[in-house]
Formats: sequence, structure tokens, C-alpha cells
Amino acid sequence: MLNPAHKVFSAKKLTIAVLFGIAFNTAIAGLLTLFGTMGGFWQNFIYSQCIGLSIFVFNILILPFIKPGVKRLVVMSLSLPVSVAVGLSLAFYISGVGSWSAPYAKQSVMIGLFFGAIGSITYFLSERIHMLDAEIKQRRLDEVEREKREVEAHLRLLQAQIEPHFLFNTLANVSSLIEVDATQARRLLDRLNDWLRVALARTRSDSATLGDELGLLENYLQILQMRFGSRLRWKIEATEEVRSIQFPPMLLQPLVENAIRHGIEPKLGGGQLNISANIKQGMLHLRVDDDGVGFSDKTGGSGAGLENIRARLTAIYGPSARLELHSNESGGVSSILELPL
Repeated sequence: MLNPAHKVFSAKKLTIAVLFGIAFNTAIAGLLTLFGTMGGFWQNFIYSQCIGLSIFVFNILILPFIKPGVKRLVVMSLSLPVSVAVGLSLAFYISGVGSWSAPYAKQSVMIGLFFGAIGSITYFLSERIHMLDAEIKQRRLDEVEREKREVEAHLRLLQAQIEPHFLFNTLANVSSLIEVDATQARRLLDRLNDWLRVALARTRSDSATLGDELGLLENYLQILQMRFGSRLRWKIEATEEVRSIQFPPMLLQPLVENAIRHGIEPKLGGGQLNISANIKQGMLHLRVDDDGVGFSDKTGGSGAGLENIRARLTAIYGPSARLELHSNESGGVSSILELPL
């Protein structure tokens, strides 16, 4: 079996190489005829094809087994005259003209060696170009894989910065409920346990959907409602088609958390949270609307959670994704997330 590192010709490339060799040999026959060397065109054609294809076959059968270097040059220096002799003997037999005792036999050998050397050099150059091209492609693949690992590590770091805020707040709520309502504290811990199980499964999965994210969000909102009670109301609108779209984990929750923390929580009587998703002009549009207190001088559309979202968007989608926050005339804030499909 050929060493894959030195196998130049696939079946398709081998066919192309044979056709190229026949054309090259035909051109040699025409050149020899033009200069009046040896016999007519058909005799030169038979001689050129026999010698040229003999050299080609020897190169294909022997050289791919030998690594590039001095050893291959030595083998070629031996195989080239042998293949020329075999090809010339075959030409004598097929054409019925000429023999090793003929006066032009030596001339035919010299011509065969000359053009055979040119063909062999062409073969080596094409093989070297092929190997260099394969090395460059492999280096590019390695570089892409390395960059992918760096991006994944960066994304997980950003994600790790988002989740603790929610966990610490929930655990603080549990701590405060233990003394006044142990049953409610237990229910809250059960909800948190369910959320953590799903969240960890999502972060370790290579693929997830928007439906998975919305399901996780609903669990998250149910946890918060145990704290806010009737002060927190929400609605999620998304079709089954939209829910089946691939979606990065934990990308939507920080927007919801931001809306509740800075909008609904400070508002007397709480407020309404609406989450919607749809497809427009080849883009996935996500909206998180609240009717809370709106922007303040401290938030104003900034903050670690929002900056982490923007950093994740850049790492995953580049400039084709965007996050915008708008203040609503009737109060509250709308967060708009647009992702390419």
C-alpha cells in the first residue's frame, strides 16, 4: 500500500496525468518530425508514446514508495534508463521498425533520457507542490481549531461571569426564607436544583435550540416569581419553528435578568415582562420588553451582563449580530437581539 504522505495521484488525477502524458508524448513526436529526426510522424508517435508511458509507469509504480531525498534520486537515476530501454524495445516490437543494432538506437535512447528527465522533474515538482499545499491546508486547519478552542474558552469564561449573580441572589433568598417560611425555602431550592441541572446540561452540550433556552428561562422566571409573587408577570411568544433554531446557551437570560433587576424590581407594584422571538429578513429577532422604571443614570444600557453578551455575540457571530436597548415612551426598556440564521 502506498504511503498516504507520498501518494500524489487519486483515480481522477491519475487519469488526468495519463492524458497529459499522452499529449506531452505527442508533442515530442511532432517536434521530432518537424526537425526531421528518425522516421515519419507515426513512427515518432509510437516511439514517443512507448518510451514516455514506460517512464510514467515506472515512476508511478516505484517512486511513491520511496521518501523524497537522495535515495529517491538514486533510484530514479537507475529506473530512468531502464524504463527508456523497456519503452524503446516495446516501440521496436509495435512499430516493426528498428532494433538495438540500428544506427539511430543510441540517438533514441539519448532523446528518451532527455525528455524522460524533463517529465520526471515535472513529476517531482507537482508532487512537491501537492505536499506543500497539503501542509499549508493542515496548518490552516490546526490554526482554525486552535482559534475555535480559544473562542470556546472565552465564551465559557464570559458565561461563568453571568451566572453567579443569579445564583447568589437566589441563595440569599433561600437564606432569608428559611427563618420565616421553611416550606417556601424548600420549594425554592427544588426549583433552583431543577434549573441548575438543565443549565449545566446546556452549557456542556455542543448544540441547543432557542426552545431549550426559553424552557430554561421559564424555570428561571418561576424561581423569581417565588420571590416577587404577583409583582412579576411574564409572557413568552415563539412559534415551534422559531423554537427549533440553534441558539447559544445562556445568551437571553442576562437580558431578562437585567430587565427584572433594573426595571421591574425597583418599580412599586412590579411589572410585566414580555419575551418574543420571530424571523425577519433572514435574521432571528428576539425582544425582551418590560414596563419597569426604565433607564437610570447608573444603568443606561451598560453593565457587566450586557457587555458580556456583546462580547459573546462578537466571538460567535462577528459583526453580523447586534444588541440594542431602547427606552419605551410608556415606560420601561426594550432589549432587541438580532442574530444571523
